Amino acid sequence: MGEMEEAQVSASLKRTLLILNCVLLSIGNCGGPLIMRLYFIHGGNRVWLSSWLETAGWPIIFLPILFLYLRNRRSTTTAGTTTKLFHMKLPLFLASAFIGILTGLDDYLYAYGVARLPISTSALIIASQLAFTALFAFLLVKQRFTSYSVNAVVLLTVGAAVLALHTSSDRPKGESKREYALGFIMTVAAAALYGLVLPMVELTYNKAKQGITYTLVMEIQMVMCLFATLFCTVGMLVNNDFKVIPREGREFELGERWYYVVLVLSGIFWQCFFLGAIGVIFCASSLLSGIIIAVLLPVTEILAVIFYHEKFQAEKGVALVLSLWGFVSYFYGEMKYNKKKKQSISQMELPQTITPTP
Repeated sequence: MGEMEEAQVSASLKRTLLILNCVLLSIGNCGGPLIMRLYFIHGGNRVWLSSWLETAGWPIIFLPILFLYLRNRRSTTTAGTTTKLFHMKLPLFLASAFIGILTGLDDYLYAYGVARLPISTSALIIASQLAFTALFAFLLVKQRFTSYSVNAVVLLTVGAAVLALHTSSDRPKGESKREYALGFIMTVAAAALYGLVLPMVELTYNKAKQGITYTLVMEIQMVMCLFATLFCTVGMLVNNDFKVIPREGREFELGERWYYVVLVLSGIFWQCFFLGAIGVIFCASSLLSGIIIAVLLPVTEILAVIFYHEKFQAEKGVALVLSLWGFVSYFYGEMKYNKKKKQSISQMELPQTITPTP
């Protein structure tokens, strides 16, 4: 796409993109943890491999970028102008690479937690990410706060704290208290770090010295995932994970064929998650992206109980109720704010009547 595409995206197109990215985020946010847990339940035990798979699907993003390039090259050739395959400038590339390295570290923390905790537990802990996203969004991008959004953050944080008081009640068989506690801590750290990553992406958009289009958003996503994958590749090499994959595949409880199917699906689901997350930031804000991730919590909870027959103790029920209360509080506040904003805009646009002087 040429420089002409750098113009501001229309409101209707942004709404369409927002819906599309919400769908991608929903698929990845629910499917990613479930497929990752499936790997660990049936004999997989390579944490670095699981973290690597979270971003290893980055070449998928290149396909729509290439399609858009070929389409625009065909249209611009007749006009006598040139088009570029990539539009990212060096400062934006470096910022995306740095965020990608942080994402790689976050991938490892999260994969370690999923390896040690039931999905229904880790999902509730990840809900606390909203509190960290709100905090860092306030510090980095001056995100607006209302009493409703503050209430939502507090409720989600309390919900995670309730789980922390009963950390041993759903410990998987054969897992020590130390391993379970470390998994809990790693998951909290993953929530905190990704709560920082989302506002950093929004800050990168705001500080970029070039127009941000959705094509450029895909390029940013590709660079972030590339560097996250490189970070995890180093961990895999040190841990000899590449050498172990064939043997682990043969010993996988569901069979060798399904082992590789699980690995491929994991890469696809997580790519949907990351593209959806930064796409929502492009169309709205990092806080909304964090809210959507958290609001999908009940879906992940229900799917984990259905497919993996995980226990659902009283403290999980309390945490879930607090989380849902927080979601409702946030969205109710947003509805009130948007209604008030529309009313003020409509009042400003009313034509002023001029009273004739006698």
